[in-house]
Amino acid sequence: MAPGLIIQAVRVTKPNIPESIRRNYELMESEKTKLLIAAQKQKVVEKEAETERKKAVIEAEKVAQVAEIKYGQKVMEKETEKKISEIEDSAFLARAKAKADAEFYTSQKTAEANRLKLTPQYLQLMKFQAIAANSKIYFGSEIPNMFMDTSGGAPSSEPPPEESLWIQDSAGTDESNF
Repeated sequence: MAPGLIIQAVRVTKPNIPESIRRNYELMESEKTKLLIAAQKQKVVEKEAETERKKAVIEAEKVAQVAEIKYGQKVMEKETEKKISEIEDSAFLARAKAKADAEFYTSQKTAEANRLKLTPQYLQLMKFQAIAANSKIYFGSEIPNMFMDTSGGAPSSEPPPEESLWIQDSAGTDESNF
């Protein structure tokens, strides 16, 4: 506005719009409103779909993280079981080795003791003990004639040339020692 001008009043007149133009305008406005509503509905649907996708991604990541944690736990459990098994195996191996060493030492000492014990005197003692345990010993002058009937029924009256010792072992074999 120019300087010095003052507005005292404003008068606006309402034009008379013909009925056909007014209906046309209202129809266009309603179509425009419907279009805006459809566009807004489409945006809402897109936002909802995007939200659902984001939820699905978050859920999938959560499931993947849970699976990764469970897998890590299983791996740690298997490693722990492996370590326990290795410890048990090494303990078993140590016990078996100690037992084998003890048996070897025992058998070695027994063999050494037997080697030292096997003297001619010990062997003779063992022979006599075996004979005493498994034999029947008969003393007398008519021992051979007592077991064997050479005359056909009666023992011979002829005395043996000297005193005899007759040994019969448990197997039934006879031995004559002088």
